[in-house]
Amino acid sequence: MYLQHFALRESPFGLTPDTSFFLNRAGYQDALNVLLIALRSGEGFIKVVGEVGTGKTLLCRKLINAVGGGFVTAYIHNPYLTPDSLLRATAQELLIPMPAGTGQHELLDRITKALLAYHADGKRVAVCLDEAQAMPVETLETLRLLTNLETEKRKLLQVVLFGQPELDRLLEQPSVRQLRQRITFSLDLLPMNRVGTGAYVRHRLRVAGYMGGVLFEKEAMDLLHKASRGIPRLINILCHKALMLVYGQGRATVSRAAMAFAVRDTLDAQRTENRRFLKGGSRFPRWLYSALGLLAMFAFGLIWGVVS
Repeated sequence: MYLQHFALRESPFGLTPDTSFFLNRAGYQDALNVLLIALRSGEGFIKVVGEVGTGKTLLCRKLINAVGGGFVTAYIHNPYLTPDSLLRATAQELLIPMPAGTGQHELLDRITKALLAYHADGKRVAVCLDEAQAMPVETLETLRLLTNLETEKRKLLQVVLFGQPELDRLLEQPSVRQLRQRITFSLDLLPMNRVGTGAYVRHRLRVAGYMGGVLFEKEAMDLLHKASRGIPRLINILCHKALMLVYGQGRATVSRAAMAFAVRDTLDAQRTENRRFLKGGSRFPRWLYSALGLLAMFAFGLIWGVVS
């Protein structure tokens, strides 16, 4: 691949959420700090909403790693579950034994006893649900009932909902108004501005071991921000493709022309509102960029899988 060419230890723009690449910068760090404070304050429900690709899963994993030994956490990445399946997934994450044939009533009783045992041991329990906009309404109600478990001092279970903007519309339904009223902290993850995009790219390169000079030319970075709209996942995709092309060409830096190829090859980036930024600045015909990209992938046996 291009790692040796650019003297990198690892791929800087992978799509799998990796907490070692978490950007300690205003916005993401602020969101993490608010989540930590809310959990340590004993809040029942917390909501984090962001568009596709804005880094919700990475923030969720970073939160789980950062809460410390005073917490027991459960991570449920696929909340499209029936009420019974949610209880079983929660029990499994909290290492609660479930003998074969355990019914829903007994399962709820086991969860309650486990939460009380954690409380007696000085532990807090937090459940983080990713892609929560997909959760059925009846399952949301089961989740709310779980958070009814409490002592005179605090909740036995806290919940952090991570979801796309559809989560807000789901919570507007009258049938879930009781849960909506219990959400005490709501955070919105926004795309990065131009300065943030540059800091993000430099940060990931540094974590991956890059110690050279400027790798992405200014014009390439300008186009990257406009085409990605500051969305981290799109930034990763575009940077990865641009580096592949530059590697195939044997070049040392990413030009605007190389970034324009990556943009044209990425459907979501092509939907940028201002298409004029994709025109001009290219010294070679489009077919040549496509041929070079395909040649590089074929010659070095690259298989690039998209992980969502």
